[in-house]
Amino acid sequence: MTVTSLAAASQTANPLDILEEIVSANNWLFDRSSLDELVVEVSGRWTGYRMFFFWHDDVSAMQFSCQFDLPIAQDRLAATWELLALINERLWLGHFDVDSDDSTPIFRHTTLLRGSQGASTEQLEDLMDIALSECERFYPAFQLCVTGEVEPAASLNGAIIDTVAEA
Repeated sequence: MTVTSLAAASQTANPLDILEEIVSANNWLFDRSSLDELVVEVSGRWTGYRMFFFWHDDVSAMQFSCQFDLPIAQDRLAATWELLALINERLWLGHFDVDSDDSTPIFRHTTLLRGSQGASTEQLEDLMDIALSECERFYPAFQLCVTGEVEPAASLNGAIIDTVAEA
């Protein structure tokens, strides 16, 4: 099925220009290899994170991923996929996956911006903040599962405590 678009050519601003300003203001290492790609290095509590941003002007979408260096051995992939399913049930935005090139956990999200003038600074800050928070939140579960210390459900339960009510 083909959807006919009533909109003219894309007028959406490239959000990577704003992102470059944000990462510069935070003194994070980054590389802008082209107008449509940005890679950012950020230190977290548990490990370092590499964020990738790709702007697709033809569909006015920004693909984003946040990867951390925790290699998953072949014999732990099935358990990790089980953990991914349990974790992804708890997320409101984005999802975790295993990068097929190097078998490491990666958080992914795509933002559609068609029909807008572009992403706001606040939206982009929130996206990075949410991704880093979720990576930090679930890193211990991944570590417990990947090392084989405990099985997926137990690694998730042992690594995080979701707040249910206020004290």
